[in-house]
Amino acid sequence: MAMSMATGAMGSLLPKLAELLMEEYKLKESVKEGVRSLEIEMKSMQAALRKVGEVPRDQLDEQVKIWAGEVRELSFNMEDAVDKFLVRVDDGSEPAANPKKLKRLTKTMVALFTKGKARHEIADAIKSINKKVQEVADRRARYNVDNIIASVPTVTPIDPRLGALYKDVTDLVGITGTRDQEIIELLSEGDDMSKKNLKIISVVGFGGLGKTTLVKTVYDKIKGDFDCRAFVPVGRNANAKEVFMDILHELDPEKGKGQLTMLNEKQLIDKIQLHLENKRYLVVIDDIWDGNLWTVINLAFSNDNTLGSRLITTTRKVGVAELCCTSPNGSIYQMKPLSVDDSKHLFYRRLFSHESGCPLEFEEVSMDILKKCGGVPLAIITIASSLSSGQQVKPKVEWHALLESIGRGLTEDPSVEEMLRILSFSYYDLPSYLKTCLLYLSMFPEDHEIMKDQLIWMWIAESFIQCETTHSLFEIGENYFNELVNRSLLQPVYDESGIVHACHVHDSVLDLICLLSREENFVSVLSGSMSSQANVRRLSIQKINKEEDQTTALESVSMLQVRSIATFEPAIGLMPRLSSFVVLRVLNLSTCALGDHNLQGLWSLVHLRYLGLFDTGLCELPEEAGKLQFLQVLDVSGNHGMKKLPSSVTTLRRLMCLLYRKNCNRLPDGIGNLTAMEELSSIHIDSLSIVKEMGNMKRLRKFKILFEHLSLELEEAFVKSLGEMSNVQSVTIIIGAGFRMMDLLGEKWVPPQGLRELKSRCDRVCRFSRLPAWIRENPLQMSQLSRLHIGFKEVQQVDLGLLGRLPALHSLVLQSLRHGSLLVEADGFRCLTQFVLGADSPGQVVFQPGALPKAEYVELRTGLLVAKEEAAGNNGGDWFDTGIRNLPSLQSVRVVFCTSLLRQEAEKAKSALETALRAHPNSPDYYVFVEDDDTDDGMWE
Repeated sequence: MAMSMATGAMGSLLPKLAELLMEEYKLKESVKEGVRSLEIEMKSMQAALRKVGEVPRDQLDEQVKIWAGEVRELSFNMEDAVDKFLVRVDDGSEPAANPKKLKRLTKTMVALFTKGKARHEIADAIKSINKKVQEVADRRARYNVDNIIASVPTVTPIDPRLGALYKDVTDLVGITGTRDQEIIELLSEGDDMSKKNLKIISVVGFGGLGKTTLVKTVYDKIKGDFDCRAFVPVGRNANAKEVFMDILHELDPEKGKGQLTMLNEKQLIDKIQLHLENKRYLVVIDDIWDGNLWTVINLAFSNDNTLGSRLITTTRKVGVAELCCTSPNGSIYQMKPLSVDDSKHLFYRRLFSHESGCPLEFEEVSMDILKKCGGVPLAIITIASSLSSGQQVKPKVEWHALLESIGRGLTEDPSVEEMLRILSFSYYDLPSYLKTCLLYLSMFPEDHEIMKDQLIWMWIAESFIQCETTHSLFEIGENYFNELVNRSLLQPVYDESGIVHACHVHDSVLDLICLLSREENFVSVLSGSMSSQANVRRLSIQKINKEEDQTTALESVSMLQVRSIATFEPAIGLMPRLSSFVVLRVLNLSTCALGDHNLQGLWSLVHLRYLGLFDTGLCELPEEAGKLQFLQVLDVSGNHGMKKLPSSVTTLRRLMCLLYRKNCNRLPDGIGNLTAMEELSSIHIDSLSIVKEMGNMKRLRKFKILFEHLSLELEEAFVKSLGEMSNVQSVTIIIGAGFRMMDLLGEKWVPPQGLRELKSRCDRVCRFSRLPAWIRENPLQMSQLSRLHIGFKEVQQVDLGLLGRLPALHSLVLQSLRHGSLLVEADGFRCLTQFVLGADSPGQVVFQPGALPKAEYVELRTGLLVAKEEAAGNNGGDWFDTGIRNLPSLQSVRVVFCTSLLRQEAEKAKSALETALRAHPNSPDYYVFVEDDDTDDGMWE
């Protein structure tokens, strides 16, 4: 296994050492010299540790492991010392104005004394740390660390994926039958054309899904139809010249590699092209990791080939697959896990030598195990192998023991080690900053849905994300998250709009990161037993099995260096006293019923950056919350009893994200002081002064606002403040009462080009008179707008055409007072996955063939009188035909017929639509009903 979190706290420590040298801290020159010396030495150590992190753990010398562990621990201790100093001299607070000068002077003198004492302490700490750093540096030289690292081979001696090339395909159910046939059908598309162009298929999915085995099965089935063929494994550390030599050797086995080594890349490309000229070829390039490498490899294959040649690639990275398929004749095949039945067949065959007939005593536990395997063939085979001993199946008690271990680092077993080694290739390939972010996911229990935004804010609070430019840390964190999804290490979870809002970690990947995390003391998980007795850096309290044992385990370890704590129900009862976590940066108690749990020590945690109290049952925050001057994220949403925030919140100048429920009566005055704010939700506005103050939040990216009553004066102030927010990406507006057209927002506001979503609760209270000017005038300018939930008086055909030109629109929720006959045409809405349209009066919507190619969810609220009248004038044809059968990606439909129809006519329309939906090739879920009254059904919420 690779050394995880090899650089310890270096990423966040080095910028802080540089900060210490700033004049504002008034350190003595001798102390500054000590800091400079530390900075130079730690940069050197960081470079060495990065090299260590790229080497498989089983190839590292034991002395190197010891040295790396010392440096990591030292970096944590150094950061603690520096942070304590920075907090004491830069607490962000100022003496409150006080008419009594003597009292004010006393406060100032105390503050100066404390800061002077802090400078003396940091001087002593720097001196002590320098001594320890020198000792570690001496051991680095004595152990010859640099030379040992340099001598370690950078490739794995034996590629464990090779077995997939020679595996009997009958060993893997789900490969033969549907999967290979789907690939073959993709490859054969276009064979009936007069010009049979080169077609490229890229198979993508995370490690262990069986990509290589599937493609090898397809290759063996169809290779006889081609003049020449090659199957070339690539892997992580490949170079283009080696790949070209392998291709040539496969195409012409008589050509030994020895005679090819003297050729350069251009000469090898020429030879490949010459060999393939006027031939129908089949080439598989297996396991591509680097997009740049593919760009070079692809030079050897000409798109001018019209003989029906085929090129197949496999990769774990979505981005590489997309790069492989940039031509019009390219297709991506996304690997999916095995079905439940195929998983059972594979598992039982491995254990009992047949596909069915599992002994009754193992049925329940085997299904629980298969659920954790998630349909991944590699995991199923590995687990099955570990449950057999020779020809015998292990006792049931060992099955349950294995079940408990899956998802938090499996016990040692040769077959399990092999599986983890295959999966760990993806981990080795990560840059150091992504390794850290991935390992942090071991803070969450198995099968937990991890919210994307919450995870990114926790990364930020831990200083995993560093930025020397003006870019938002959150946006960088989004890039990190997306990259982990792109590399198939996170499984994205989509909301109803088709936008990724959360993720899961497959249990096999979780096993890997838990193992790595535990080895390097990155996260300590309390889940049945304490997994680490060393200095605890991050603590995840996940569940209770034996409460007394777990309480004892917690009491036996030091909490003085804990940086992160996450507690999950019902483990809140095990939470130690908060005052014991003196350097805590992240505290997540969300969804834990706090009840009588004592939070008294919480407000003394001056290092705290992230405080998650979502849905904890809290009714109020005390004024002491203002003491958390370094707080970046405060989440108190979901607490229905919390009606207001303390006024001291406005003194938290570093606050970047504030989340609470919209039923809070009002924000405290002074909210404009929070100039670092990036996300604010949900704010209840009834004050003109607060709306004006919002204009100071120029870094705001996302906010949700509720107006109790929207007056013209309030709207004017809001539009003006909104215009100051040049970074805004997401705006949600709710109006509590009153009827008012928001035409100022539609006509005077010029949204930034980075706007991603505008959502308004658009039932009968929040509308524009017409489509906003910033869409009418140039919809292509809104290049990132992915969600639009609005309402206006009347939707016309031209409006639908303009909306269809929004290039990134995924979700459209549109309500109007009325609309006539609307045709959703084939040349718009190319990205839309959710389409919701309704009106208060009758109308008709028809989907043209080719319309909404990606729409999975469609919801309509409509009457049919217009359609009936038009059909009557059209020789009495089918008076209700929405063309819904024309939507190729449809998964779910909801339709409401308005009361403008007679009941009998409505039932006919309902029956006609249901018939069309039953005939749809996707067999979508549907709910069609007739509304008998004017009751609001909440469909626009």
